[in-house]
Amino acid sequence: MPSFSKDLQVLTKLRLNTFVIVTTLFGFFLAAQGEGGMSGKWWLLVHTLVGTAAAAFGSAAFNQLMEIEDDARMARTSDRPLPSRRMGVIKAFGIGWGLAAFGVIHLQTMVSGVAALLAAVTIAIYVFIYTPMKKWHSANTLVGAIPGAIPPLMGWVGAGGGWTDWGGWFLFALLFFWQLPHFVAISWLCREEYEEAGYEMWSNGDVSGVRTARLFVLFSLGLIVLVGVGSVTGLFPWWVAVFHGGLVLFLMRPVLGGQFSGERGPMRKAFFGTLIYLPLALLGLAFTWS
Repeated sequence: MPSFSKDLQVLTKLRLNTFVIVTTLFGFFLAAQGEGGMSGKWWLLVHTLVGTAAAAFGSAAFNQLMEIEDDARMARTSDRPLPSRRMGVIKAFGIGWGLAAFGVIHLQTMVSGVAALLAAVTIAIYVFIYTPMKKWHSANTLVGAIPGAIPPLMGWVGAGGGWTDWGGWFLFALLFFWQLPHFVAISWLCREEYEEAGYEMWSNGDVSGVRTARLFVLFSLGLIVLVGVGSVTGLFPWWVAVFHGGLVLFLMRPVLGGQFSGERGPMRKAFFGTLIYLPLALLGLAFTWS
Protein backbone atom coordinates (compact mmCIF):
# COMPACT_ATOMS: atom_id res chain seq x y z
CA MET A 1 0.00 0.00 0.00
CA PRO A 2 1.40 3.42 -0.92
CA SER A 3 2.49 5.64 1.98
CA PHE A 4 0.73 8.89 2.84
CA SER A 5 3.57 10.86 1.27
CA LYS A 6 3.10 8.95 -2.00
CA ASP A 7 -0.65 9.54 -1.89
CA LEU A 8 -0.04 13.23 -1.24
CA GLN A 9 2.19 13.40 -4.32
CA VAL A 10 -0.58 11.82 -6.42
CA LEU A 11 -3.31 14.03 -4.92
CA THR A 12 -1.33 17.18 -5.75
CA LYS A 13 -0.15 15.79 -9.14
CA LEU A 14 3.42 16.52 -8.15
CA ARG A 15 5.02 15.24 -11.37
CA LEU A 16 2.61 17.10 -13.63
CA ASN A 17 2.91 20.29 -11.61
CA THR A 18 6.70 20.19 -11.90
CA PHE A 19 5.89 21.49 -15.38
CA VAL A 20 4.08 24.45 -13.77
CA ILE A 21 7.11 25.28 -11.63
CA VAL A 22 9.52 25.07 -14.57
CA THR A 23 7.43 27.30 -16.85
CA THR A 24 6.91 29.83 -14.04
CA LEU A 25 10.68 29.92 -13.51
CA PHE A 26 11.16 30.42 -17.25
CA GLY A 27 8.73 33.35 -17.39
CA PHE A 28 10.39 34.95 -14.37
CA PHE A 29 13.85 34.59 -15.90
CA LEU A 30 12.89 36.15 -19.25
CA ALA A 31 11.12 39.09 -17.60
CA ALA A 32 14.06 39.65 -15.27
CA GLN A 33 16.37 39.98 -18.28
CA GLY A 34 14.51 43.13 -19.25
CA GLU A 35 14.29 44.43 -15.69
CA GLY A 36 17.98 44.59 -14.83
CA GLY A 37 18.72 40.89 -14.45
CA MET A 38 18.32 38.52 -11.50
CA SER A 39 20.36 40.60 -9.06
CA GLY A 40 18.33 41.14 -5.91
CA LYS A 41 15.43 39.03 -7.17
CA TRP A 42 16.33 35.57 -5.94
CA TRP A 43 14.01 35.67 -2.91
CA LEU A 44 11.26 37.12 -5.08
CA LEU A 45 11.75 34.15 -7.39
CA VAL A 46 11.46 31.74 -4.46
CA HIS A 47 8.23 33.37 -3.25
CA THR A 48 6.80 33.32 -6.79
CA LEU A 49 7.56 29.61 -7.19
CA VAL A 50 6.26 28.70 -3.72
CA GLY A 51 2.97 30.54 -4.21
CA THR A 52 2.44 29.25 -7.73
CA ALA A 53 3.25 25.67 -6.75
CA ALA A 54 0.91 25.74 -3.76
CA ALA A 55 -1.95 27.06 -5.90
CA ALA A 56 -1.33 24.38 -8.52
CA PHE A 57 -1.18 21.61 -5.93
CA GLY A 58 -4.42 22.79 -4.35
CA SER A 59 -6.29 22.95 -7.65
CA ALA A 60 -5.10 19.41 -8.47
CA ALA A 61 -6.60 18.16 -5.22
CA PHE A 62 -9.93 19.87 -5.96
CA ASN A 63 -9.90 18.38 -9.46
CA GLN A 64 -9.60 14.86 -8.04
CA LEU A 65 -12.28 15.54 -5.44
CA MET A 66 -14.69 16.32 -8.29
CA GLU A 67 -13.74 13.24 -10.31
CA ILE A 68 -13.66 10.42 -7.75
CA GLU A 69 -16.26 8.27 -9.52
CA ASP A 70 -14.80 8.93 -12.96
CA ASP A 71 -11.28 8.10 -11.78
CA ALA A 72 -12.56 4.84 -10.33
CA ARG A 73 -13.72 3.77 -13.81
CA MET A 74 -10.30 4.18 -15.46
CA ALA A 75 -7.45 1.76 -14.89
CA ARG A 76 -4.77 4.44 -14.94
CA THR A 77 -6.49 6.52 -12.21
CA SER A 78 -8.39 3.95 -10.14
CA ASP A 79 -5.51 3.59 -7.68
CA ARG A 80 -5.45 7.28 -6.81
CA PRO A 81 -5.93 7.90 -3.07
CA LEU A 82 -9.55 9.07 -3.31
CA PRO A 83 -11.14 6.42 -5.59
CA SER A 84 -9.15 3.70 -3.79
CA ARG A 85 -10.51 5.02 -0.45
CA ARG A 86 -7.04 5.36 1.08
CA MET A 87 -7.75 9.02 1.77
CA GLY A 88 -10.97 10.56 3.01
CA VAL A 89 -12.79 13.34 1.19
CA ILE A 90 -12.62 15.72 4.16
CA LYS A 91 -8.85 15.32 4.48
CA ALA A 92 -8.35 15.84 0.74
CA PHE A 93 -10.59 18.91 0.81
CA GLY A 94 -8.61 20.36 3.71
CA ILE A 95 -5.34 19.78 1.87
CA GLY A 96 -6.68 21.31 -1.34
CA TRP A 97 -8.22 24.32 0.37
CA GLY A 98 -5.17 24.95 2.52
CA LEU A 99 -2.72 24.79 -0.39
CA ALA A 100 -4.84 26.90 -2.75
CA ALA A 101 -5.52 29.57 -0.13
CA PHE A 102 -1.89 29.66 0.97
CA GLY A 103 -0.71 29.99 -2.63
CA VAL A 104 -2.95 32.95 -3.46
CA ILE A 105 -2.32 34.73 -0.13
CA HIS A 106 1.42 34.15 -0.35
CA LEU A 107 1.57 35.64 -3.83
CA GLN A 108 -0.52 38.61 -2.73
CA THR A 109 1.67 39.24 0.31
CA MET A 110 5.14 38.45 -1.00
CA VAL A 111 4.97 39.00 -4.77
CA SER A 112 2.17 41.14 -6.22
CA GLY A 113 -1.58 41.47 -6.46
CA VAL A 114 -1.49 40.68 -10.18
CA ALA A 115 0.34 37.39 -9.55
CA ALA A 116 -2.22 36.48 -6.88
CA LEU A 117 -5.10 37.35 -9.22
CA LEU A 118 -3.64 35.18 -11.97
CA ALA A 119 -3.33 32.28 -9.51
CA ALA A 120 -6.96 32.70 -8.43
CA VAL A 121 -8.12 32.84 -12.05
CA THR A 122 -6.11 29.69 -12.82
CA ILE A 123 -7.74 27.80 -9.96
CA ALA A 124 -11.22 29.01 -10.90
CA ILE A 125 -10.93 28.01 -14.56
CA TYR A 126 -9.32 24.63 -13.82
CA VAL A 127 -11.67 23.58 -11.04
CA PHE A 128 -15.00 25.22 -11.83
CA ILE A 129 -15.01 25.38 -15.64
CA TYR A 130 -12.59 22.88 -17.17
CA THR A 131 -13.23 19.96 -14.79
CA PRO A 132 -17.05 19.83 -15.12
CA MET A 133 -16.85 20.76 -18.82
CA LYS A 134 -15.04 17.48 -19.54
CA LYS A 135 -18.40 15.74 -19.08
CA TRP A 136 -20.46 17.85 -21.47
CA HIS A 137 -18.38 19.42 -24.26
CA SER A 138 -15.29 18.40 -26.22
CA ALA A 139 -14.00 21.99 -26.28
CA ASN A 140 -12.83 21.35 -22.71
CA THR A 141 -9.32 20.84 -24.13
CA LEU A 142 -9.26 24.48 -25.27
CA VAL A 143 -10.46 25.68 -21.88
CA GLY A 144 -8.06 23.40 -20.01
CA ALA A 145 -5.12 24.82 -21.94
CA ILE A 146 -5.77 28.27 -20.42
CA PRO A 147 -4.79 27.48 -16.80
CA GLY A 148 -1.90 25.41 -18.13
CA ALA A 149 -0.60 28.46 -20.02
CA ILE A 150 -0.88 31.02 -17.20
CA PRO A 151 2.17 29.95 -15.08
CA PRO A 152 4.85 31.57 -17.32
CA LEU A 153 2.77 34.76 -17.29
CA MET A 154 2.71 34.56 -13.48
CA GLY A 155 6.49 34.23 -13.51
CA TRP A 156 6.68 37.22 -15.85
CA VAL A 157 4.68 39.53 -13.60
CA GLY A 158 6.38 38.08 -10.53
CA ALA A 159 9.72 39.38 -11.83
CA GLY A 160 8.28 42.84 -12.35
CA GLY A 161 7.10 42.56 -15.92
CA GLY A 162 3.84 44.27 -16.83
CA TRP A 163 0.77 42.06 -17.15
CA THR A 164 0.04 43.69 -20.54
CA ASP A 165 3.56 43.11 -21.93
CA TRP A 166 3.59 41.27 -25.25
CA GLY A 167 6.50 39.13 -24.04
CA GLY A 168 4.45 37.68 -21.19
CA TRP A 169 1.44 37.02 -23.39
CA PHE A 170 3.66 35.42 -26.04
CA LEU A 171 4.80 32.92 -23.41
CA PHE A 172 1.15 32.33 -22.47
CA ALA A 173 0.28 31.69 -26.14
CA LEU A 174 3.30 29.43 -26.65
CA LEU A 175 2.23 27.18 -23.77
CA PHE A 176 -1.40 27.33 -24.90
CA PHE A 177 -0.67 26.18 -28.44
CA TRP A 178 1.87 23.58 -27.29
CA GLN A 179 -0.66 21.93 -24.99
CA LEU A 180 -3.25 21.40 -27.73
CA PRO A 181 -1.37 18.86 -29.90
CA HIS A 182 0.10 17.37 -26.72
CA PHE A 183 -3.29 16.70 -25.16
CA VAL A 184 -5.15 15.64 -28.32
CA ALA A 185 -2.50 12.92 -28.68
CA ILE A 186 -3.05 11.85 -25.06
CA SER A 187 -6.82 11.87 -25.48
CA TRP A 188 -6.60 9.54 -28.49
CA LEU A 189 -4.13 7.17 -26.85
CA CYS A 190 -6.46 6.94 -23.81
CA ARG A 191 -9.64 7.16 -25.92
CA GLU A 192 -11.31 4.00 -24.63
CA GLU A 193 -10.85 4.95 -20.98
CA TYR A 194 -12.13 8.49 -21.52
CA GLU A 195 -15.19 7.16 -23.34
CA GLU A 196 -15.83 4.66 -20.54
CA ALA A 197 -15.66 7.45 -17.96
CA GLY A 198 -18.12 9.56 -19.97
CA TYR A 199 -15.72 12.35 -20.94
CA GLU A 200 -16.50 14.34 -24.09
CA MET A 201 -13.24 14.47 -26.03
CA TRP A 202 -12.39 15.25 -29.66
CA SER A 203 -10.99 11.75 -29.96
CA ASN A 204 -14.28 10.04 -29.05
CA GLY A 205 -15.32 7.66 -31.83
CA ASP A 206 -12.16 8.37 -33.81
CA VAL A 207 -11.12 4.73 -34.10
CA SER A 208 -8.72 5.28 -37.01
CA GLY A 209 -7.10 8.38 -35.49
CA VAL A 210 -7.47 10.42 -38.68
CA ARG A 211 -9.54 13.23 -37.11
CA THR A 212 -7.20 13.49 -34.14
CA ALA A 213 -4.15 13.59 -36.44
CA ARG A 214 -5.68 16.48 -38.38
CA LEU A 215 -6.25 18.39 -35.14
CA PHE A 216 -2.69 17.66 -34.09
CA VAL A 217 -1.37 19.13 -37.34
CA LEU A 218 -3.71 22.15 -37.19
CA PHE A 219 -2.64 23.13 -33.68
CA SER A 220 1.02 22.49 -34.48
CA LEU A 221 0.76 24.88 -37.43
CA GLY A 222 -0.73 27.44 -35.04
CA LEU A 223 2.42 27.06 -32.94
CA ILE A 224 4.60 27.73 -35.99
CA VAL A 225 2.62 30.87 -36.87
CA LEU A 226 2.85 32.14 -33.29
CA VAL A 227 6.63 31.80 -33.18
CA GLY A 228 6.82 33.59 -36.53
CA VAL A 229 4.85 36.49 -35.05
CA GLY A 230 7.18 36.52 -32.06
CA SER A 231 10.14 36.93 -34.40
CA VAL A 232 8.50 39.66 -36.46
CA THR A 233 7.67 41.63 -33.31
CA GLY A 234 11.28 41.51 -32.17
CA LEU A 235 11.19 39.06 -29.27
CA PHE A 236 13.98 36.96 -30.81
CA PRO A 237 15.91 36.68 -34.10
CA TRP A 238 14.25 35.42 -37.29
CA TRP A 239 16.39 32.30 -37.44
CA VAL A 240 14.94 31.17 -34.09
CA ALA A 241 11.48 31.07 -35.70
CA VAL A 242 12.90 29.10 -38.62
CA PHE A 243 14.43 26.61 -36.20
CA HIS A 244 11.16 26.30 -34.25
CA GLY A 245 9.19 25.77 -37.44
CA GLY A 246 11.56 23.10 -38.68
CA LEU A 247 11.50 21.36 -35.31
CA VAL A 248 7.70 21.30 -35.19
CA LEU A 249 7.49 19.95 -38.75
CA PHE A 250 10.05 17.27 -37.95
CA LEU A 251 8.29 16.18 -34.76
CA MET A 252 4.84 15.96 -36.35
CA ARG A 253 6.08 13.76 -39.20
CA PRO A 254 4.43 10.64 -37.71
CA VAL A 255 0.97 12.15 -38.26
CA LEU A 256 1.58 14.00 -41.53
CA GLY A 257 1.23 10.95 -43.76
CA GLY A 258 -2.39 10.32 -42.87
CA GLN A 259 -1.92 6.55 -42.97
CA PHE A 260 -3.95 5.66 -39.91
CA SER A 261 -5.74 2.41 -39.19
CA GLY A 262 -6.11 2.59 -35.42
CA GLU A 263 -2.47 1.76 -34.68
CA ARG A 264 -1.04 3.64 -31.72
CA GLY A 265 2.53 3.89 -32.99
CA PRO A 266 2.30 7.12 -35.05
CA MET A 267 0.31 9.00 -32.40
CA ARG A 268 2.60 7.79 -29.64
CA LYS A 269 5.62 9.08 -31.58
CA ALA A 270 3.87 12.42 -32.13
CA PHE A 271 3.08 12.63 -28.41
CA PHE A 272 6.72 12.05 -27.47
CA GLY A 273 7.61 14.66 -30.08
CA THR A 274 5.70 17.27 -28.09
CA LEU A 275 7.71 16.29 -25.00
CA ILE A 276 10.92 16.83 -26.94
CA TYR A 277 9.82 20.15 -28.41
CA LEU A 278 9.02 22.09 -25.25
CA PRO A 279 12.36 21.88 -23.39
CA LEU A 280 14.26 22.56 -26.63
CA ALA A 281 12.02 25.55 -27.39
CA LEU A 282 12.33 27.02 -23.90
CA LEU A 283 16.09 26.50 -23.79
CA GLY A 284 16.48 28.16 -27.19
CA LEU A 285 14.38 31.16 -26.16
CA ALA A 286 16.37 31.53 -22.94
CA PHE A 287 19.53 32.17 -24.95
CA THR A 288 18.05 34.25 -27.77
CA TRP A 289 15.38 36.43 -26.11
CA SER A 290 15.91 40.08 -26.98
